[in-house]
Parts: sequence; C-alpha cells; structure tokens
Amino acid sequence: MVSKRRLPTSEDKESLTEDASKARKQPLSKKTKKSHGHNEVEENDSVFVKLLKTSGITLKTGESQNQLAVDQIIFQKKLFQTLRKHPSYPKIVEEFITGLESYIEDQDSFRNCLLSCEHLQDEEASMGTSYCKSLIKLLLGIDILQPAIIKILFEKLPEFLFKNVNSDGLNMPRLIINQLKWLDRVVDSKDLTTKIMQLISIAPVYLQHDFVTSLPEILGDSQHADVGKELSDLLTENTLLTLPILDVLSSLRLEPKLLTKVRQLVMGKLSSVMLDDLPMIIKFILHSITATDALEVISELRENLDLQHCILPSLLQASQSKLKNKGQTSSSRNQENSSQDCVILLFEVIKSAVRYEKIISEAWIKAIENTTSVSEHKILDLAMLFIIYSTNTQTKKYIERVLRNKIRSGCFQEQLLQSTFHIHYLEVIGALVTHICSGNEAEVDTALDVLLELVVLNPSAMRLNAVFVKGILDYLDNMSPQQIRKLFYILSTLAFSTQHEASSHIQDDMHLVIRKQLSSTMFKYKLIGIIGAVTMAGIIAADRSGSSSLTPGRGDLSSEQCTQVTSLLQLVHSCSEQSPQASALYYDEFANLIQGRKLAPKVLEWAGQTISDDFQDAFVVDICVVPEGDYPFPVKALYGLEDDDSCDGIAINLLPLLFSQDFVKDGGRLTSQESDQKLVSPLCLAPYFRLLRLCVDRQHNGNLEEIDGLLDCPIFLTDLEPGERLESMSVKERSFICSLIFLTLNWFREVVNAFCRQTLPEMKVKVLTRLKHIVELQQLLEKHLAVTPDYVPPLANFDLETSEVTPHTSTAVSAKIRIQGNLGGRKRKADGSKISSPDPLSKEDNSGCDPAPSDRSQLEKEFRGKEEKTSVSLQNYHAFFRELDLEVFSILHCGLVAKFILDTEMHTEATEVVQLQPPELLFLLEDLAQKLENMLTPSVTRRCPFLKSKGNRNIGFSHLHQRSASEIAHSVVQLLSPMCNHLENIHNYFQCLTAKNHGVVDGPGIKGQEYHIMSSCYQRLLQILHGLFAWNGFFQPENINLLYSALEVLSNRLKLGEPDQALEELLSQSFHYLQNFHLSVPSFQCALYLLRLLMIILEKSTAPTQNKGKIASLARQFLCRVWPSGEKEKSSIPNDQLQALLSIYLEHTDGVLKAIEEIAGVGVPELINSPKEASSSTFPTLTRHTFVIFFRVMMAELEKTVKGLQAGTAADSEQIHEEKLLYWNMAVRDFSILINLIKVFDSRPVLHVCLKYGCLFVEAFLKQCMPLLDFSFRKHREDVLSLLETFQLNTRLLHHLCGHSKIHQDTKLTKHVPLLKKTLELLVCRVKAMLILNNCREAFWLGNLKNRDLQGEEIISQNSQESTADESEDDTSSQVSKSKGTEDGEEDEASDGEKEQESDESDDDSD
Repeated sequence: MVSKRRLPTSEDKESLTEDASKARKQPLSKKTKKSHGHNEVEENDSVFVKLLKTSGITLKTGESQNQLAVDQIIFQKKLFQTLRKHPSYPKIVEEFITGLESYIEDQDSFRNCLLSCEHLQDEEASMGTSYCKSLIKLLLGIDILQPAIIKILFEKLPEFLFKNVNSDGLNMPRLIINQLKWLDRVVDSKDLTTKIMQLISIAPVYLQHDFVTSLPEILGDSQHADVGKELSDLLTENTLLTLPILDVLSSLRLEPKLLTKVRQLVMGKLSSVMLDDLPMIIKFILHSITATDALEVISELRENLDLQHCILPSLLQASQSKLKNKGQTSSSRNQENSSQDCVILLFEVIKSAVRYEKIISEAWIKAIENTTSVSEHKILDLAMLFIIYSTNTQTKKYIERVLRNKIRSGCFQEQLLQSTFHIHYLEVIGALVTHICSGNEAEVDTALDVLLELVVLNPSAMRLNAVFVKGILDYLDNMSPQQIRKLFYILSTLAFSTQHEASSHIQDDMHLVIRKQLSSTMFKYKLIGIIGAVTMAGIIAADRSGSSSLTPGRGDLSSEQCTQVTSLLQLVHSCSEQSPQASALYYDEFANLIQGRKLAPKVLEWAGQTISDDFQDAFVVDICVVPEGDYPFPVKALYGLEDDDSCDGIAINLLPLLFSQDFVKDGGRLTSQESDQKLVSPLCLAPYFRLLRLCVDRQHNGNLEEIDGLLDCPIFLTDLEPGERLESMSVKERSFICSLIFLTLNWFREVVNAFCRQTLPEMKVKVLTRLKHIVELQQLLEKHLAVTPDYVPPLANFDLETSEVTPHTSTAVSAKIRIQGNLGGRKRKADGSKISSPDPLSKEDNSGCDPAPSDRSQLEKEFRGKEEKTSVSLQNYHAFFRELDLEVFSILHCGLVAKFILDTEMHTEATEVVQLQPPELLFLLEDLAQKLENMLTPSVTRRCPFLKSKGNRNIGFSHLHQRSASEIAHSVVQLLSPMCNHLENIHNYFQCLTAKNHGVVDGPGIKGQEYHIMSSCYQRLLQILHGLFAWNGFFQPENINLLYSALEVLSNRLKLGEPDQALEELLSQSFHYLQNFHLSVPSFQCALYLLRLLMIILEKSTAPTQNKGKIASLARQFLCRVWPSGEKEKSSIPNDQLQALLSIYLEHTDGVLKAIEEIAGVGVPELINSPKEASSSTFPTLTRHTFVIFFRVMMAELEKTVKGLQAGTAADSEQIHEEKLLYWNMAVRDFSILINLIKVFDSRPVLHVCLKYGCLFVEAFLKQCMPLLDFSFRKHREDVLSLLETFQLNTRLLHHLCGHSKIHQDTKLTKHVPLLKKTLELLVCRVKAMLILNNCREAFWLGNLKNRDLQGEEIISQNSQESTADESEDDTSSQVSKSKGTEDGEEDEASDGEKEQESDESDDDSD
C-alpha cells in the first residue's frame, strides 16, 4: 500500500468536463431541483442506503445529483466508524457492498454515483470546499471498502467498452477510470495494476489511449517498474500507442536499463514515424539522456533523424497538392499548416531540452564537431548550432569556433546552407530585416552584406519580398553612412533593375524619403538624402551595354532615364549648395559613384562638361592677375612647379576664397568684383577636384592631359613660414594660417591621388615633389598648431555621423570653436586627384647607407630646434586630412626617377636624379599601416579609444571601406616587392652606421632626426608585413593563392625559387629571410614587430618546432642587447612592449624553468650589485625601473607552466615519477628565488604580483604536485622532504607578506590575503593527509607562528601581547617542521608537513 500525492483542488478534471457538458440536463442547485417533481429521494430498507443516509449522503433518483449534507471527510469518517464498530463487522461490509452492487445495476443510479455530489451545507460552511467528489470516489477513500469497490468497477467497466457515448454525452469508461485517479491511499496497488493492464489489453484503441495516459495518476511509485516493463512490451506490439506510452514512461521512475531499451526501440523507428508523432518521440529520447550516455545518444539521434527526408517532403507534398488541385485548396492549406506546426513543435521540444539541460547542448555540439566527413553533415547540424547559439549564451564562442572550423575545413558547404534555408526564404529575409533595425553596428553590417548578396544572386526572389526590405527606410536615423549606401543600393537595385509593376511602389517611397531628407536643414538628414539620391542615380545610370546585368536585354540609357538621372543630381546640387559641408559630401559621393561603377556615356558627358566649367569658374584664376583686397597677409603665388615666369599660367585662388568666407561670416561687405562672382567655399576645393579628376579619367581611359595643368600650377597663398612674427599674431590670424595650410595640404593630397599613376617621367617627378611639399607643410603645420591649442580645422571628410568632429588634443572645445569647424569651404570641383589619408605623422625617413654629412647636420639642427618647442602630433588631426587612395602607394615602386631639363631647342642639357626620400617614404608607410590596421585587423584585437563614438575609428577611411578586405590584401601583396627593397636598403643603412660607429650604440648620428626617421620607416615596414600576414582572411579557400603569392615574394628575395613550391617550403624560406633582419633592428619596437611577424609565419606552419626555438633565441638576444637610450635617460623601452617580448621568450623557449632561473638567479643579482642607474650586464634590459615587468612575467609564466603539468597517477612508470618530481623541484626552486626577491624589491607593484601569483602557485601545487607526492613519498622520501622543506620557507614568507599588507592597510594588497591564507591552510591539511597516507603521522608537528613583517620583525597586536607568555616558537636549525599561525596568533595552523631530523627517525619506525 502506497500513499499517493494529492494535487491541489484537481480531484477529477475529466469528471468536471463531463459534468459541464451535462449541465443543461442535470440540475445543479436546490431551487432547480425543487422544480422537478419526478426527482425523488431513494427510499429502501437496504443496509447500503441506511448507512449512507446515517453518514450524511442522500441518494436521489432520475437525473438529480446525490446530496451530501456534511463535509466529505466527516462523511468518510462516520461511515468508517459505523462499519468498523457495527456488531456484525466484518459481515456488515459484505452487506454494504452487496447493497451497492444492487443499487448500481440501474444505469442512471450508477451514473449518479460516478458524478459529483451536491453539497447541502450553507454558503458560510461550504466556503472552503469548491468541489464535491462523487459517491464512488468517497467510498474508495475508505480502506475497508476500497478493494471490493475496485473489483465492482472493473466488473462493470466491460459493459460499456464497446458502447457509443450515452445520450447525455457521458463516456462511462472514462468516468469509471477517473474514480481511480489521485486516491489518497491505494490498499492493494499490485492488484489494481494488474486489473488496469488487463483492461488496456482488451479495450478499443481510443480508450486504450486514455487508459494508458491515466496510469501515472492512478499508480503508486512502487508499481512504476512493473508497469514500465509491461508498457515497453506493449510498445513493440501496438505502434498506435507509441505516443501515450512514451508520455507515460517519461512520467514514471524507471531503471536506466529499461529506459535505454525503450530508447533504442524508438530510435530505430525514427525514419518511419509520422511527422505528428516525432515531437513526442524526440522529447522522450532527450528526457532519458544521462551524463554518461549523452554523447552516444545524441550521436545516434542525429544519424537517425534526417530533417531533409522527414520534414521537407511533407512540406513539399502539401505545396504540390495545392498546385495540382486548386479545388481542394483549403485541405491542402490545412495539411501544410499542420506540417509546419509539427516542425515548430519539434524544434520547441529540442530548444527546451538544450536550454535547460547543459549535458544535451554540450553533447550535441561535440557530436557535430566529431563528424569529419562532408557527406555526413546534415541540415539538422546547422539548425542545432543556431538553436543552441540562440538559447545558451555561455556556448556562443564555442559554437562560433566550431562553425569557423567546419567552414574552413569544407565540411559546411554552400549546398548545405541552401538546403537548410531555401524553404525559409521569407523567414531569412525577415530575420535579416530585424537585425538591420536592431541598432547593433555589427549586426547591421553583417545583415546588410547578406541582404546585398541575396539581391545579387537571386533578384527575382528578393523582389517578391521587397516590401519587407522597404520597411527599413523607417530606421535610417541610427545607420552609418556606409550602411545607408548599402541599403539604398539594395532598394535601388530592386526598384530600378527591371520594369515591373511591383517595383513602382518602392520607387515612389524612395523618392519621397530622398526629397524629404534633402529638404531638411539638419545635416544629419541631408546626408541621408544625398547618399540615397546619388546611389539611386548610379543604379539608374549604370552602363548596361556589352555586359550582362540585372536587366538583360536593356541597351544604353534612354533619354527619359537620362533626364531622370540629371534631374535627380541637379536636385541634390540645388538642395546642398547653401551648405559647404553638404556640397562637399555630394561631390564626394558623386566621385565615389563614378569611381566604383561604370556609368552610361550620356551621363558621363553631361557630368564632365558641367563639372569642368564650374570648377574653373570657382577656383581657377590667371596667375598674372594677383588678387587685390584688404587681406591680412600679402598674397603670393607659391608652390608652382614651372620654372618660367610667363603670365600664361593658372593658379588656385585659395587665400582670397578663404578670406572672403571668413570676412563675410564676420559681417563684412564684399567688393564689387567679389559680389559679381558666386563665391564657393574653399572647403569644396579638394572634393570638387576629385570629382573632376575621376570624371576626366573615366572619359579618357586614365589620360589626365586635359587637367594636367593643375598638377604644377601654383596656389595663391602667403608666406607660411612663421618666423619671429608667429608669437605676435592674433588668435584669428593664427587660425587663418592653420586653415590655409590644412586646405593646401588637402589640395596636394588630392593632386597626388590624381596623378600618382601617370607613367611619364616628368609627371612622376612632379608627383614626388608634391609629396615633398606635403611633408614640408606638415612640419609647418605642427609649429602653428603648437601655439594655437583650441583651433578646430576645416572638415576634410564629410560622410560623418556627427558634424562636431574635434581633434583629440584639446580636452574641452567651446561651442563657438566647434562651430568654426565648418569654416573653410564649400564644394569641390577638381582636376584630377583623389586623396584620402589619415595622417599619421611620426616623421621618420629613409635614405641611403651613408648620408651626406651636410645633409645630416642640417637634419640634426632642425630636429634639435623642433625639440625645444611644444610638439603636436598630427595623428590627432587625422579626421581633417583627405584620404589617400590605395593607388598612391604605387609610388613605392619608384626607385630612381630621371628629371630631364630641356633647353629652348628641346635638347637635353642635364639629367637630375630624384629619389623617394626618407620623410616621404615614412609618410606613405604611416598611412598604409593605418589602412591595414583599419581593414585587416579584426575588430576584437583592434584597440578602440575609450568612450569614443562608434564611427570615429572609421573617419578618414570611407573610400577604403568601399573595397573589400580581399582587395586591400591583394593590393598590398602587389607592393611587397618594393617594400622589401626599402626594408633591405634600411637594413643596409643601419649595418653601415653600426660599422662606422664600431658597434657603439650611442655613437654619432644616433640622436639625429634622420636616424629616427629611418628607424620609424623600419618599424612601419615590419608593422605592415605583420598586418598583412596576420590577416585571418588567408584561411579562406579563395585567398589561399594570395598567401602563396605573398610568401613567394619573400622567399624569392633569398634565391629565385622553383615555381609551385609547397607551402611548408615557402614558409620556411620566408621565415629565414625575415630572420636575417634581426642584426640591424635599430629599436626595441622594431625587434618586437619582427618577432611578432616571425610568429605569424610560424603559426601557418604545420611543423613549427624548429623555428620555435629560433624565435626564443632571437627574443633572448633582444633582451640581452643594449638599446639606444631615449630622450629621457631612464629607458627608451615601453613597459608593455618589454612585457610582450619577455613573454614571447618564455613561451617559446624549451626550458622555461631554466630561463626563469637564469634571469632571477643571474640577472637580478647583477642588478642588485650594480650602481643605481645601471642595469644587469647579462640582461641590459633589466633595470630597477623594469624589474617589476620581469618579475610579473616570470611569476605568471611559472604559474602557467606548473598548472599545465599533469599530476600523474600511481600507474605511471617509475621514470615518469622521477621526471615529474625533478620538474617540481626545479619549479619550487624558481619560486623560492622569486619570492625571496621581495626582501630587496619591496615596492607595492612587486608585492601585488607576489600575492596574486603566489596564491595561484600554491593552488597549482595542491592540485598538481600533492597527488604526485602521495605515491612518490615511500620511494623518494628524501627528495619529497627536501621539496616540502623548501616550499615551507616560501609559504612562511607569503604569510609574512599577508601581515605586511594588513599593517600598511593597502586595499590593493589585502584583497588577496583571505584567499591566500585559506590556500595555505588547505596546504597544511593536505600535507598532513599525505603523511597519514604513508604512515608517517609522527612527521607532522603543529605549532604557533608569530606574525612578522617582511624584515622579520614581529607584529605586535593587543591579542598577541596578552598571549605572549603562552606562545613559543622553535626556530632551531635542526628542525624543518615549522609552525604556522593565524595573524593574531590565536588559531593554530598546521605546518607544511615538515620534516626534521627527528621526523626521519619516526618515518623509519612507521615503515
């Protein structure tokens, strides 16, 4: 007999349902019953009726409910006592049962006994009871009646098995079974189980289902095992009962073996089950998984569960039936909806399992990861990875890694993705739109890229779902300019790529949005309108002649389309001409359109004529007409490249335009000549020229002869060299000069962009000259900015998310100055140039091996003069320089260029050699390095400024971002050969300089500017190579050939290799080539970049062992080298770079412990014995200033090394035990050496490192070393005792350090104290356990350890003073078993187990 749990107020839910259905016919209130005269009270003299009436129940006839006059529990108690105390007990029970049998022979009476009784108590008395049980259920609650009544019920039940539902709507078999549910007590549960199972075997199918699902509510826990076995047998006989049986088995407590048997049975049926049954079967399988068999079950499940053959056919059949028979559309739709519901339910079951059961999610990922064959991967694998990724945040990185590895290995191919998503196209687009509208920058970028690819690959399908994409127009406010470009490109492609009625509504919406944004007075919204309009115009005006496009069959642009394009562009021009910033943005966007897309000839012709005329009118004047006016500075034509003084030339009218803009802004009046001309802001000069240059380039296939006069024409400026008058100028005049220099620099940058690819020698010379002018102007600009701290330059990049862009130098910029940031210009028309460059100026150059003495002295003089003034880094003004195009770096190919000086008769008089000088080389390398960092370095590793807006890091790279990372990498690979030339030349320069100085580090020339420029060029070249080879895109199959090409360039520098060499051979030769530069690296920064570059090459190799040792050797050489001192005499080595290089050395060396011992045991003592400002003779990089760096890295690497050492087992060989014990002896010796250094170097950072890593080392000792000592103690007792003796001294010092930290109340130190002391206590207990295990308990001695500081002085506290008389400490040299105590001396801490000479004797006895 087993007691059953009781569900609150449930009783009999199905009875309630049946009663509700019968409510129309059966009276439920006393008033209703009184109105029916034929419902009378049952009157007879049977014992059954009398006892019931005596106990409180009145039986009614007809359709009336039996009436209960007392509480249900009181009724049961009265009837039980009446029967139990009756004189004829137990015969009275038989009479009562006989009366019941007679009474229920009438079907109506039997039905009333099965339905709930009516409670006759008043409302107040019945408040606590909301539901009244049936008479049969009440009688089943009496133990002496229960067995007989159950027997009666099962005898009556077969009468109703094969009858239809009664006229009153009641199902009698269900009603009878409901009486057995949730009984408080089952007297004979085994008999009840037998009867139910017999009933199930003979019942019809629809009742079998109900009877099976009722089992958990009827049976006791003791019967679960027997029922489970019978149900498992029934499962094999009757497949129609699979779902109810599995549902019941999931609710029973069964043995694991039985669950495994059932699971294997249903697992084999997965391929043949109906889709409707699949969710329940999967639920049972997942419910039965345990931690031990999770991987095995999941692996089998994913093999047997094939969504492609199970789910997809049902969906396809539904769609096909709908197409074949349109008259049965509703049935087809119902079938399709039912299948979709089953699929959703199936994945909900799986999703719930992986969300709440960690073992299931981990096993599923592992099963997918273990599958290596391409053919074995299924749709389910991708679906499961996505499901787990969305439900379990802790496994996201793991799943991302699995996905990457599967894609790289080719296991997940495009066909698998198409099979997964091709029937979910609409859902995919909806999800992408949701991500785009989320506001998360990474999600928006990725989703837009995927949507763009879908538009290109499957435009027809995308057009059907264009209405979803169109909805993104409501979320433009939070998008970056690059994202807006992509979105409008997608929408314009869908709207204008074909003449389709469905596209017209998209066109109308786009026109409305664009016009609305263009009419806005806020630049943020006008930017959206400009970008959208230009992008849309580009799609309409695309040249479709001679190429297959999105609209096959269309030829050149029609006149209507041409008018549409020109009208749209003119609208943008007219809406933006009042704002210089908006105009400049329009010119840049139009130029990007011409550069990136082939436009129809009609549009190009119109644009070329309009732009050329407007540019000349706005910016170009005759050189002989010097502007006259009340200018603050004398106007001069400067930076002209023509030698003759003829008046036939032209000039750029820069200073007058800038002055007129500032003058008008300040409220001045224009002259009559100025008022006749339409003034254009000089802000537009560079953007307009870029547009003009690209238009001419497209029209004439790269020939810029039409505008080549703009390359060498002068500019109307003033003397920019500040001289002595700089200090006396007003703030307004200084700002004016700064703006003039910025605008001139940006003009020259666009000129270099334009003409960098010209092949004529004289053109190359002029481009190099302009490059020289840029470097010179930047030096002038630094001088002016140094005395104009709050100056905000004119904008140079206009696709900004905010118009308030300020340099990073000033901590606060007033609103007035911020507004002045817009000063300077308007639009740009131009000749032929494109510039973009974040200007990273660190002024470092490149030159020959032995520079001329005069040149060197001049450079040094300028460098010293510059040092005396406040330095300004132009890197902080990066956003205010025009972007350099990637084509500019073709200048790196220029070795020597001849400039021909011709006489009047066109005969060559002389030849002058012009070389790319170090300052110009550094300028180019700085810019290229920044581009690679922005495009090829992953955003995770890229360091972003703290609290900077998300778009700031991309300012100045908008043109670059319109190219893919693969295109950038390909361009840089093309530059590898000239960069290697420059790298080798610089290498030779430093080799020669070292030879000239006879190896003296701080010899002549080391402090000069040229040396620093050459050193910076060296560093940038290594940085560029590192950025290229560290690009993770090389792992993609489509880029593997690019990696081969890059490595071939490096390997061919050593010797011309054979074609089609193996990757390993190329990597080896490239490593050897780069390794050769280690002798000439001029600075510690260069050395670190060289090591990182070699490590990147090493990572790509499959056999890196040999070269790994070479990296360690190089790192040690760099640590042992004397480096030139910096401007400050302390050190020229940044701490983070020293830490990185030292970590590289210890990570790559074969013997980490020996390396640590050498530094700590040799280098540090040399430092201690040296003068204050000196360094270690073995390791010159180790000084008192850098000691904390060495100490931190050594402690961290020591802890990392021992943590990775396996503890070992008793089953290991004796040799392995000895090797590991020896290794731990070395590790503890190193730890001892390092810990004892805090007695000499006791600065706060050193103590913090000691506390942090000391605790970690003790933890590693506990976990990794103590198990080894457990089974090594008997055979290597002396070694173990020595090890523990040494370690005990170290832990005592750590204990002293804890006391020191608390005395000084240093929170940074004391936060580590509790965990460290807890770990030390655990160590004591663990050592004691080890000794007991080896029968050496006598070797353990416990005492009190006084608290001391680092100098060994006792720490006196109130408690310790009171207990001084009771404390004792034995410090005799013969004893190694030391005492440990708590800080206040009250609690005893077991010592580290420690052995002494007396302990050895007891060890012998115990053995």
